Amino acid sequence: MEHWKSVLCADPAEWLLEKNNPSVRYFTLRDLLETPETAQEVKEAKEAIMNTGVVPAVLKKQKKEGYWDEPERFYTTKYKGTVWQLMILAELGADGNDERVRKGCEFILSHSQDLESGGFAHSASVKKGGGRHSEVIPCLTGNMVSSLIRLGYLDDPRLTQGIEWITSYQRFDDGISDAPKGWPYDRLKAACLGKHTCHMGAAKALKALAEIPENKRSAAVKKTIEKGAEYFLLHHVFKSSHNLSYVPKHSWLRFNFPLMYQTDVLEILGVLTKLGYKDARMQEAIDVVVSKQDKTGTWLLENSFNGRYHINIEQKGKPSKWITLQALIVLKRFYG
Repeated sequence: MEHWKSVLCADPAEWLLEKNNPSVRYFTLRDLLETPETAQEVKEAKEAIMNTGVVPAVLKKQKKEGYWDEPERFYTTKYKGTVWQLMILAELGADGNDERVRKGCEFILSHSQDLESGGFAHSASVKKGGGRHSEVIPCLTGNMVSSLIRLGYLDDPRLTQGIEWITSYQRFDDGISDAPKGWPYDRLKAACLGKHTCHMGAAKALKALAEIPENKRSAAVKKTIEKGAEYFLLHHVFKSSHNLSYVPKHSWLRFNFPLMYQTDVLEILGVLTKLGYKDARMQEAIDVVVSKQDKTGTWLLENSFNGRYHINIEQKGKPSKWITLQALIVLKRFYG
């Protein structure tokens, strides 16, 4: 038996491979069982993502111009606007070459990305085009960069600008004495980028950089990854670094999918282990994950935004294929 399986109550792989959730089936084959992309069953699962379940249902709600819901409220309509649909499509493994998906990506790049800095804003600039410079925020930038990379935009010069925003402006501060000054810090000092960096924004930034293949990471990307990882390790993933007996936000201990701008222990561990970290300071968070499985080796969906999406994703309080898959991947990476 592989060592990581020794912490499981049971092996739920067969359940994850059921064809009623082609996205989970695809990622289980690819990331958990390490089946080659060239294998027929992997190809079939990937094709099924666009034809069965949530992805085609989300695309059915899209307007012909490429947006969802109201065009100008691509962010503020939570969670039915265009930003959130791209995140869902990316998480579920949608085909970035699909014309409808590309239209959605292009809509966000033309309406949300700040032409000056490359970051992503929560509203468009009517006068200048692109996203409004004064409304660029870290969590949205991280989410859009990671989603667009997954959807095939890594080599697009606009994504290069988005990545450079993260390496230039994203901070991982832990209660420093003096908050940084200037743009964008002056506007965001009360929440996102003050004396203590917002945990959620930091998670999304690191998640975005983790999507860049190792051989394509610039020196600035590598340096930012090191800073971001050390920030989370200093906090033992989910605690106050200044008092490791204190959990600042207990919702980080209740697993959800998809997380939108929020984060939790499982997402942060997923990012750290994807980057190759197996630090002893992650152990308490790993223990939290292990403790949440039931006797069948599955994990529950503990939080949900169902009712606020166009299409509900799984059921709160019930066994979750998404949470289970993510937990297994984290455990395999950490103990493997």
